[in-house]
Amino acid sequence: MDGVIAPLKDICDVVEKHGAILFVDDAHATGFLGPTGRGSGEHWDVMNRIHLVNSTLGKALGGASGGYTVGDKLLVSMLRNTSRPYLFSNTLAPSVVGAAAAAIDLVDNPVTRKPLLDQLWSNASLFRMRMSDAGFTLAGKGHAIIPVMLGDARLASKMAEKMLERGIYVIGFSYPVVPKDKARIRVQLSAAHSTEQVSYAVDSFIEVGRELDVV
Repeated sequence: MDGVIAPLKDICDVVEKHGAILFVDDAHATGFLGPTGRGSGEHWDVMNRIHLVNSTLGKALGGASGGYTVGDKLLVSMLRNTSRPYLFSNTLAPSVVGAAAAAIDLVDNPVTRKPLLDQLWSNASLFRMRMSDAGFTLAGKGHAIIPVMLGDARLASKMAEKMLERGIYVIGFSYPVVPKDKARIRVQLSAAHSTEQVSYAVDSFIEVGRELDVV
């Protein structure tokens, strides 16, 4: 919710000190964090220190449903045999599996990966820079998820409505999804966005922000 990348190196140190098991939910990192898009573990160069990774076939991989857990063979086997959400779920639709496989191929191929990642981080940098210059308060850093902090739940909802009127689909988050007085609009940049679209989104934020006395 805050666009913050977990300090996995420090967490790994604590885990190893106490002989614990590290489980990482990487849904907001799979496909684009790290030099080859393998997520938070690759970003911090600690992939071999993580016991289990849980992630999604949605979000950066673009699927409508489905996810996965990877890790030690014995741990994964235990989950398959004891995890109620797994035991009582249906098999993924073939179309979802096919789309996810194609998305992973795009991420895994340096020829297709590099321009997509370059565009993503260029979009994120442009959005953060222009929004900060305009006077908005932003959370997080180094991530393509950029929360625009507003504080008031009603204000976040109103701003989201006015952004939608301008063709920008963003969602206002408020308590209990986020802490009280920490309402925000969470913006998720994508490599599919053009520079012009990002600039239009910022222009719309500034226009609405002035209308609602946010900036």
